[in-house]
Amino acid sequence: MAAAVRYPRPLRPGDRVGVTSPSSGVPDALRRRLDVAIRDVEARGYEVVVGRCMDGTGHVSAPAGERAAELTDMLTDPGIRAVVPPWGGETAIDLVPLLDFERIGRAEPTWVVGYSDISTLLTPLTLLTGTATVHGNSLMETPYRAPEGLLSWLDIAASPQGEPFTQTPPGRHRSPGRDDFVGHPEVRDLTLDTPGRWTRLDGDGDVDIEGRLIGGCVETLANLAGTPYLDVAAFARSAAPEGLLMYVEACEDNAFTICRNLHGMRLAGFFDAANAVLVGRTHAPDSPTLTQHEAVMDALGPLGVPVVADVECGHVPPYLPLVNGARGRVVHTAARSELVQTLD
Repeated sequence: MAAAVRYPRPLRPGDRVGVTSPSSGVPDALRRRLDVAIRDVEARGYEVVVGRCMDGTGHVSAPAGERAAELTDMLTDPGIRAVVPPWGGETAIDLVPLLDFERIGRAEPTWVVGYSDISTLLTPLTLLTGTATVHGNSLMETPYRAPEGLLSWLDIAASPQGEPFTQTPPGRHRSPGRDDFVGHPEVRDLTLDTPGRWTRLDGDGDVDIEGRLIGGCVETLANLAGTPYLDVAAFARSAAPEGLLMYVEACEDNAFTICRNLHGMRLAGFFDAANAVLVGRTHAPDSPTLTQHEAVMDALGPLGVPVVADVECGHVPPYLPLVNGARGRVVHTAARSELVQTLD
């Protein structure tokens, strides 16, 4: 019998949401945006608790030991029902060996939300503790209104367990660039100025495939491939005998680097149980003789499974949150694209 994925109970008004920076903190110039994001979470009826590890003067918010201790404390505090960092960063990998995964796994499950460098923590948390995590918009992006067809992490964390929810791409995304949080800290409307849809890379034909979701940011997870912290095969054997619906996304590395990283992840067994692979839309640069799409197929083509690219699960807004550990079904045809997730 497969081991059950542990789902935190749905958020409800009055719950406490912890804010800490396991990687990069928030510079003073961006504190007004942080305040706006906190107020928006509070407006949903939640109490926000801000931790000590928030300093934004360097590339990390505090020494690794302090960041690991604060995150572990929040994840094992029964009074905190969700933890959401302001955003990602660069070196969250220094926390991985310092986190008390056994203690976290014994505690009542808590939602953890984020993407980018936070993938370095989300995916091991799901793989090692069996607890579902949300790969989705971080705190600083929470004030953005979700376009029609998509959900915020707040919507997902409040969803009843066992009831499926569907997300569909809006057909528009943002061109390169980002909003000025310093000059306009209250911006809530995403600038989606470029048309685009999902793209099947491995051939033609319809896709309709199910599996448990797991994945994250290529640049950060590649550094954990082959270690006990990214043993996807063991998770698949224990929790997903039906196979995995995997997703990856690139932040900024060129196509050569992404190609090498994906090859390494495949050789380390990361994709062994994949029924299909979703690839996030990216503005990362192509290389002179290799595009980002070609890099993906060069590395993942040998898997022989459907590969669907330009999904809204990466660094290019808008954001389609994915729940690591959830049962997923991806449908991609000429007429429609959708991802259904069920927390069971």
